[in-house]
Amino acid sequence: MYTRRLVISSLLGLLGSAAFAAPALAAARKGAVPVPGDKPPVGGGRPVPKRPPAIVVLDPGHGGRDPGAIGVTGTEEKDVTLSICQGIRQMLAGNPDIKVFLTRDRDVYIPLPSRVAFAHEKNADLFLSIHADAAPNRGARGLSAYSRADKASDDFARRLADRENQVDAIYGFDAGATDKQTAAILIDLARRHSHNASLSAKRRIITGVGRRVQLLENPMRQANFAVLRSPAIPSVLIETGFLSNPQDERILRSPKSRAELARFLAEQIAPVAADLREA
Repeated sequence: MYTRRLVISSLLGLLGSAAFAAPALAAARKGAVPVPGDKPPVGGGRPVPKRPPAIVVLDPGHGGRDPGAIGVTGTEEKDVTLSICQGIRQMLAGNPDIKVFLTRDRDVYIPLPSRVAFAHEKNADLFLSIHADAAPNRGARGLSAYSRADKASDDFARRLADRENQVDAIYGFDAGATDKQTAAILIDLARRHSHNASLSAKRRIITGVGRRVQLLENPMRQANFAVLRSPAIPSVLIETGFLSNPQDERILRSPKSRAELARFLAEQIAPVAADLREA
């Protein structure tokens, strides 16, 4: 059976895309496929390979000239998301089985495709985009999670995705003049693996965090968010709450509350990422 990493490595070999060459080599050296030119271990013995850490890329939504949602008291989404992502990274810093990268670590604007490209460069096992948007209706509040689907699970999810998709660009594969039929098969295999893994990650994060924080009604949804469109990496968008709701804004304004939320999320992310590393 194809694993997700073997499918991606095969696809990279077929397409020869420079944009994915480095992640392919990294995946191969982590044990997915042998790299031509690698020498066997000296001495005839087979050393026990050390398990590499799972790679998690956290994406603090918005930034720079794009403030994201703005709460009734002036709280800006870009600041909330960066704070939570930095908190998650700090919580996981002592875990040798997890390595965390942020798409941005300061107040800077980054286009949506570049965020996904960064995850590919890091050979991510899991991509989590963190947000605190304005909801279509002001009464909506609570944490929720979204995986990608061409058709949104409901109008609420569709309107959220439409608001987020300010950059109409999809980060995909360039098949060029290669065997497009084979490439299409491999892309489909990768997409299916990633889609199923995204659904599982979404469910596990919501189930775990839901024991500690308020959840949006029907907290597990789907929509066509541009930042979730990679066919290669399990991806989930997490709405930590809605700045359009006064109660949620009060929580998200508080450094203590953000730190607690970061801890709750980190507790769920660690086992999910570790399992994906083995997939």
